[in-house]
Amino acid sequence: MKKKCFSPLALVVTALLTVVVTVAVLAGMAWLLLGRAGLGMAQAMVLINTQFVGEHDIDKAVDQAMDALIEGLGDRWSYYMDADGYTAQQESRSNSYVGIGVTVTYPEDGGMLIQSVTEGGPAEKAGLTAGERIVAVDGTELTAENQQEGATLIKGEEDTQVVLTIMSADGVRREVTVTRRTVEEHPAKGELLSDGTGLVTIKNFNSRCAEETIAVVEELVDQGAKRLVFDVRNNGGGYVNELTILLDYLLPEGNIFRSETKAGAKQVVTSDADCVDLPMAVLVNGNTYSAAELFAAELQEMDWGVVVGEPTFGKGFSQQTFPLVNGGAINISTARYYTGKGVCLIGTGLTLDQEVTLTEEQSAALAAGNLTPEDDPQLQAALALLEEN
Repeated sequence: MKKKCFSPLALVVTALLTVVVTVAVLAGMAWLLLGRAGLGMAQAMVLINTQFVGEHDIDKAVDQAMDALIEGLGDRWSYYMDADGYTAQQESRSNSYVGIGVTVTYPEDGGMLIQSVTEGGPAEKAGLTAGERIVAVDGTELTAENQQEGATLIKGEEDTQVVLTIMSADGVRREVTVTRRTVEEHPAKGELLSDGTGLVTIKNFNSRCAEETIAVVEELVDQGAKRLVFDVRNNGGGYVNELTILLDYLLPEGNIFRSETKAGAKQVVTSDADCVDLPMAVLVNGNTYSAAELFAAELQEMDWGVVVGEPTFGKGFSQQTFPLVNGGAINISTARYYTGKGVCLIGTGLTLDQEVTLTEEQSAALAAGNLTPEDDPQLQAALALLEEN
């Protein structure tokens, strides 16, 4: 029996044909999925890797290209995250992270201004307070040019230490050594005021928001709360399911949320008849976004609460985060959302029952967690409205 023999040339030709066919198929698929623009970006990547003669960091170039791609959508709610940014987002949404336990802003003249310090966290134990400024991390000065690097420099493994240079409001500098720990953020806290009002502050609608808020409400009711005021000022939102679970707990029977995807798929979430039958109010401001804004809108729409504070932006898109093979992720708007009755807040924001504006000093105190109920004009206005009703 004769054995079939294949010449080297035939093998080479076969291999080349296989490559050509594979490339053609992949190119065709890319064209169908990405179109001319997507193929152009892929072509540019190949040319850079094979032809560009200069020194370059291809990962950095890709990060910048992805950032520009998503920014080009013109949607302020869609954005690209590199691997570090994606990890930070996951930690934030879990309300648990390894760090020192501070919330900061970035002043124009450099440094990191401490807005609030997590109760029981490493920073509090080290003596840091709101209003102080982190001006250096492990000896690296935080100028106006590099201040955004401060958060990265502070990050590290649990049980390791970081040396911070702190400047007080009067300009006195000192060095503080802080040990990084796992910080558990509590998205909700409660306080029973002297007049019988249960004040419920909701920091975000991320993991455990509904569970912790419900526990806070039940504790306040057990303590004899006669009315509830929900503070969602400076609340950037979070997960839709945390929102709907909480609304279902608070509200009577009815539609409490609607959404529609690009493909036209519609969802309606309803509440059962069980509810918390107490007078309610919601405090909002210009930094009340997303789930927090819809929370206020839904209580008002069902005539279950009044809304007091400052005009909100009017967000009406929900986002999904899609991990990428490079370790980063894109967060893009994938659905429009509405109140239970189908009202969209885009471009209008909330209709306030009473508009009350805080001074700059009061806003700073609110952000730092130092605005007392007696000195809070928005809270006092809400209490007056509840008395009238």
